[in-house]
Amino acid sequence: MIVRREQYFTYLLLGLFSLIALVPVVGILVTAVQAQGGLAAFGEPNGFHLENFADAWREGSFGAYLRSSVIVSVSVVGLSTLLSILAGYAFGMMRFRGEQLLFYLLLLGLMVPLEATIVPLYYDLRDLALTDTYWALILPQVGVSVAFGTFWMRAFFRSVPRSLVEAARLDGSSSWGTLWRVVLPLGKPAVLTMMVLVFMWTWNEFLLALVMVTDEELRTAPLGLAFFQGRNTTDFALLAAGSVIVATPVVVVYVFLQRHFIRGMLTGAVKG
Repeated sequence: MIVRREQYFTYLLLGLFSLIALVPVVGILVTAVQAQGGLAAFGEPNGFHLENFADAWREGSFGAYLRSSVIVSVSVVGLSTLLSILAGYAFGMMRFRGEQLLFYLLLLGLMVPLEATIVPLYYDLRDLALTDTYWALILPQVGVSVAFGTFWMRAFFRSVPRSLVEAARLDGSSSWGTLWRVVLPLGKPAVLTMMVLVFMWTWNEFLLALVMVTDEELRTAPLGLAFFQGRNTTDFALLAAGSVIVATPVVVVYVFLQRHFIRGMLTGAVKG
């Protein structure tokens, strides 16, 4: 009886927090399909206006902004994943001089917020003639993501049984072959979870794009949405439609990879 009562209480809490999380989302979706100039959120329904998305797309130039976000996000995710796998494998399965010191030095990337380094970072990139380019958005985020990715993958590699690695070595496999053919296939959930997290963080990054680029063609989707909001401060329907457009890619990626994401969060990726 006590166990069943605890289950009911758990489900009640989960349902309550799910409702709290879903209410703002539903409010945005409802607002996005109301008539332009209407009330926000849960006002009295006044129709179902899907044309709001087309109007927001055209007026906000979201096509160009989404293209920039895709270029930046895919580049950051690709580079960060490759470097994190290599660094995580080295820190997780190899022993070398200065290992602990280098690892803790790398972890400084998790402790120092981007906001604290944005000004010197701007001057450094300006001296290298990289401002107003995609590299100004890609390289800093790769640096931040690799710090997290190395920590994440190191935890996974340390959870791999040593006997598996030793068996591969006895069969004549090199360190490179052991990584790509033996160990990494076991870490698919961990890698995909890391990729989803890095993609979400990169897609939602606002400050870096605001500081580093002035060219409208290079603006990312969150920055473009901010400028779109400045031009439509009272039209809640268009603002909500623009917000839905910007958020949709992240939602789609998570929906397609949620099984691997949840499994990666609950298994080897969080050990170590």
